[in-house]
Amino acid sequence: MKRIVAALALILSAGVAFGQNAQTVPLNWHLLDHQKDGVYGISLEKAYQELLQNKKADTVLVAIIDSGIDTLHEDLRPVLWHNRLEMAGGSTDPDKNGYAGDIYGWNFLGSDDPTKNVTKDSYESQRFYFKYKDKFANVTSEEQVKKKECQLYHDWLRSKAHVIEVSEEGQAVEMLYSLLEIYPRLDSYFTSYLKTDTFTAQDLDTLKTNNVKALQATKLYGLMFEKAKPGITNKQLPEYLQQYADSMKMTLKAPETPPVDYRGRVVEDNYSNFKDRYYGNSNIMAGDPTHGTHVAGIIGAVRDNGLGVNGVANAVKIMMIRAVPDGDEHDKDIALAIRYAVDNGAKIINMSFGKSFSPERKWVEDAIKYAQKHDVLLVKAAGNESENVDVVPYFPNPLTIKKHKKAPNMITVGASGPAGTSLVAPFSNYGKNIVDVFAPGANIYSTIPGGNQYAPFSGTSMASPVVAGLAALIESYYPHLTAEQIKAVIEESVEKVNEPVINPGTGELVPMSELSRTGGIVNAYKAIKLAETYK
Repeated sequence: MKRIVAALALILSAGVAFGQNAQTVPLNWHLLDHQKDGVYGISLEKAYQELLQNKKADTVLVAIIDSGIDTLHEDLRPVLWHNRLEMAGGSTDPDKNGYAGDIYGWNFLGSDDPTKNVTKDSYESQRFYFKYKDKFANVTSEEQVKKKECQLYHDWLRSKAHVIEVSEEGQAVEMLYSLLEIYPRLDSYFTSYLKTDTFTAQDLDTLKTNNVKALQATKLYGLMFEKAKPGITNKQLPEYLQQYADSMKMTLKAPETPPVDYRGRVVEDNYSNFKDRYYGNSNIMAGDPTHGTHVAGIIGAVRDNGLGVNGVANAVKIMMIRAVPDGDEHDKDIALAIRYAVDNGAKIINMSFGKSFSPERKWVEDAIKYAQKHDVLLVKAAGNESENVDVVPYFPNPLTIKKHKKAPNMITVGASGPAGTSLVAPFSNYGKNIVDVFAPGANIYSTIPGGNQYAPFSGTSMASPVVAGLAALIESYYPHLTAEQIKAVIEESVEKVNEPVINPGTGELVPMSELSRTGGIVNAYKAIKLAETYK
């Protein structure tokens, strides 16, 4: 529900990041400086101009685990990683890494035939629920469960609640509750706009305006009136909708049919055997590579070439590993993607994905440790559910399963906006322990498929590559720093936010230090100055 509320709140927002005033924010706002430009960017251009002029940078390989990439994009072609040993070898696998033809990276969501690939997939909660349904469906008390399976049982109950929530009927109910939650703001807006305390759906139908915000708000109110009896007024609407939503909620139940095994039908590996790892194909443009292409541009789109956008890092090569479908990713694919990146020389790995369940969490945890052993930094999106991830699990998780210690080579990123009420993006997950930093993630302009196309997207998926790009920038100018030192530099150099911010989950004003470990937004200028002091 919180995710829907956040999305609806964007429409009503009067902040410069959203709504009709978005055009007043520069397209490259995330690279700008707060004092000079009036937006909470990362002071990147200031860092290039004042600190990095005439300095030599080493090229850094950044791996992106995502949906794929447009390898023909004008702003990305020059920065794509080329596995030169593989380029002339075709299916013979000249570098003997087990992945024949991996010139730009690898696709773990495909068959041996590059034309056959996974695109759509199910939620992990659905897969988890049906996997253990026969074991727990008839359990009525925890006392009936073996002690060693109690945690599994609680996870199953949580998966059951989630599959109900994401079902078509469940989402309809959540939408109603979400609309009710923002109703006071919406009603206040219209009573002021219409200059009347009482009105009906028919009154809204006669509203003539070119005001974008009013039109958007009218659509929201229309969604509410659609569920009401003809002639009902705005004063009667909340009580009617509350009863309607409550009655619908009473009838919700878990689906009876298991989700389609989209991945299994295509990949045909032995999923339960982690040693069966050499599957997939080299087609990293399969399906819809929009998300991965956008992420790649944020990190490393060619700077100062007169085209589109400037990436954060100016000396970077990008390796794409396709492991994220339209749906929840699979633990095995993510674990192997991390290992592939490490084995092929990546120093930074961006992970703009996540899910609420991780049945094979140990595989991913071992891969994170493998990256740590090889001095590789992982940068991960915090998620877009407006949830406290200290309380609500979100994976991959930086905490180890047994000792609950944080991985020292992983940095988790929440999303920020340019100013005002949007300083913490209303969709962003947060957590005083799990989320390390915030970074720009609202209306970030970057590359999309089409060869020469660009667009703004919002999400922690956009904030994570801002930090991954910053990590690559630090690595390129200060290659002697370890992954853990780069993480420390980024965290210690954040721009502290002293003004209260809106908690995405509760709507309350809180210090930013309550939403992340550092209580600030990453800052390239301060990070470069701090990195200079590290020996």
